[in-house]
Amino acid sequence: MNSKAVAPALGETAITDKAWVAIFSDLIKARLTFLVLLTTLVGFYAGSTGNSNWWLLLNTMLGTALVASGAAALNQLIEREYDACMERTEDRPLPSGRLQPLTVLVLGTAFSAGGLIWLAWSVNLLTALLGAITLGSYLFIYTPLKRVTTLNTIVGAIPGALPPLMGWVAARNQINLGGWSLFAILFFWQLPHFLAIAWIYRDQYRRAGFIMLPVVDTTGERTGRQAVSHTLGLLPVSLAPVAFHVAGPIYLCGALLLGGAYLWYAAQFSRDLGVVRARQLFFASILYLPLLLGLMAYDKIK
Repeated sequence: MNSKAVAPALGETAITDKAWVAIFSDLIKARLTFLVLLTTLVGFYAGSTGNSNWWLLLNTMLGTALVASGAAALNQLIEREYDACMERTEDRPLPSGRLQPLTVLVLGTAFSAGGLIWLAWSVNLLTALLGAITLGSYLFIYTPLKRVTTLNTIVGAIPGALPPLMGWVAARNQINLGGWSLFAILFFWQLPHFLAIAWIYRDQYRRAGFIMLPVVDTTGERTGRQAVSHTLGLLPVSLAPVAFHVAGPIYLCGALLLGGAYLWYAAQFSRDLGVVRARQLFFASILYLPLLLGLMAYDKIK
């Protein structure tokens, strides 16, 4: 056999494999799913009493990953026509034609149902119920509201804040104030984060018909004011894990410093409503969350 003929064939196979990995990654919104799993992991660890049950953790992460992946795929199925109107989403698998709607429907449904069944069977029913609430509110309340009212961001922050509570409930099989404090942190964190994104891409959202606050708030005053107010709300909420004996003094000091920095970037964005400040606020939010969660895990009260 001609070795020169084999080499290009192997190269084409490798390229095809990489292409399918990229398509699948886009379909399940890999970065968002990773964030979901990170918050679920911290919720599980924070909620664990005594030695962590690694098998239970593995089942929790697997079930949550399936639900998150299914939700991402079905969301793209619902919004495929609108995604085609925005540069930031036009290359997703459906608007680009790399996948067909029926394929995404089957995959999204299989992932979602499989994840919920796995959580109910291998973790506990309460975690599966929270997963079902997350999935349902994301697909059937938040997604359609994006074309109806600017309140969609607040509504969408609810399913976005449930994964750490799912992790907590997976470890404890109960909901208490410690778990709700994690939910509250994720809820308030998301609002300035999403406002920054929506401000950067407001023209694209307008073309697609999404009713985001920066789309209707032409001066940006309400957008900047809400970015600051929600970051201010996050500051005391981030201290709740200390009050509920989830984390200790190291976390307390770190939460104050990180919250102050996040607030500073929100204030700068509010004063200068430009894309540069919005991107700075966005990147500040991206750094804030893993650092805060890392501190919580490090300084967990055992």
